Amino acid sequence: MVCIVYFFFQAEDGIRDLVRSRGLGDVYKRQALEYALKGFNTIGFDIDASKIPILNSGKSYIKHIKTEKISKAISSRKFFPTADFSRLPEVDAIIICVPTPLNEHREPDMTYIENSGKIIAQYLRAGQFVSLESSTYPGTTEEILLPMFENAPITQNSNIKILPEGWQAKNSKVKKFVVGKDFYLAFSPEREDPNNPKYSTATIPKVVGGVTDNCLKVALSIYNQVIVKTVPVSSPRAAEATKLLENIYRSINIALVNELKMVFERMDIDVWEVVDAAATKPFGFQAFYPGPGLGGHCIPIDPFYLTWKAREFEISTKFIELAGEINTFMPYYVIEKAGEVLNKFKKSLNGSKVLILGASYKKDIDDMRESPSLKLIEILREKGAKVDYNDPYVPKLPKTRKYQYDMESVELSKKNLAKYDLVLLSTDHSDYKYKFIASSSKVVLDTRNAFERAGVKSEKLFKA
Repeated sequence: MVCIVYFFFQAEDGIRDLVRSRGLGDVYKRQALEYALKGFNTIGFDIDASKIPILNSGKSYIKHIKTEKISKAISSRKFFPTADFSRLPEVDAIIICVPTPLNEHREPDMTYIENSGKIIAQYLRAGQFVSLESSTYPGTTEEILLPMFENAPITQNSNIKILPEGWQAKNSKVKKFVVGKDFYLAFSPEREDPNNPKYSTATIPKVVGGVTDNCLKVALSIYNQVIVKTVPVSSPRAAEATKLLENIYRSINIALVNELKMVFERMDIDVWEVVDAAATKPFGFQAFYPGPGLGGHCIPIDPFYLTWKAREFEISTKFIELAGEINTFMPYYVIEKAGEVLNKFKKSLNGSKVLILGASYKKDIDDMRESPSLKLIEILREKGAKVDYNDPYVPKLPKTRKYQYDMESVELSKKNLAKYDLVLLSTDHSDYKYKFIASSSKVVLDTRNAFERAGVKSEKLFKA
């Protein structure tokens, strides 16, 4: 059988929150497991060697990935986590899954794609298939990876050692790889919705774009082994653009309802009631809901890959940038509402004790990447509030590039809840007992309409 490799080159600076602690990423580990459980020998590479023994023992360190599935793959001797990149020549297919963060100027940081490409090029052998799955701007696969692999020397030696820097320039007459003939290159964006029981890695259609027709054929033959439906497109650029469109669409529509929320509030109209009513239309409308800000590793970041690339063509992406401004403002709006609510009880944010419910960016998962809760903590502290948090999925806040919080989740007891001047719901976990929280708290500010959806009504409840 074809040996599949998942190449995980993890970030070291925390720019994509939790990357050091998550090791082999959740999205890609799920897909790697799909191949392993189908009987393919599957290797997972990661520079975070501390996670390798955990996986080799058959355990999971990500809550929504079941230990049983990893244990089964390990015991079947089809899944091999490793930090040894010298094993790359053993495999026939290499799938690259690396972070693609933005820098402080909202420009793409291609360091991780470039570094992974360099390592693969050093080990690349004839006949291998390589696919990039990291979200990025259109053109990345062909502009960054393709030249690296085309300039790698052809070798059939699976035991090749890492070549010294500058070797290729000194040996320019050596035969080089030809894409579509000696190796195969494609782009296929990941599509995942963590903790969504309706869809799994195998059942979500997968978009695939190859550099050549032969590249596409090979890519489809690989992905069709575990994916129910593949969607071929004309090029890697089209596949890269597809992923951006999906997340730009969500970012803009979330920004729209966030803006409408602020407008409707002035009109004494409940935005959640309006969205739910509009959602009854059986055509032409998809419901999006407001929140305290955008989180996750895709929606807050991916749109700006296109914004950056569009400048090369002298185009301004006004919708994307406006949506970014609105969504970025939402944590500040929430804190303004928190101040107004406390003022009703003759208190100020300065000196108040605030408990934030939910630290992850999404309900019922442990993923902290770009979570608006982190920004809420920052703003509250700047205004003089004393802040704690509770999250059943995040016992301790990790260190990230932006935030260095030394905080642990507090217990949601009646005694503890009564200590806080304000309880602020940021993430609406299903585990929360909303009636208990409302009855035990002095004041609650709900950014997700979670209490009303749970049938809880109280004069102490306010929406943001």
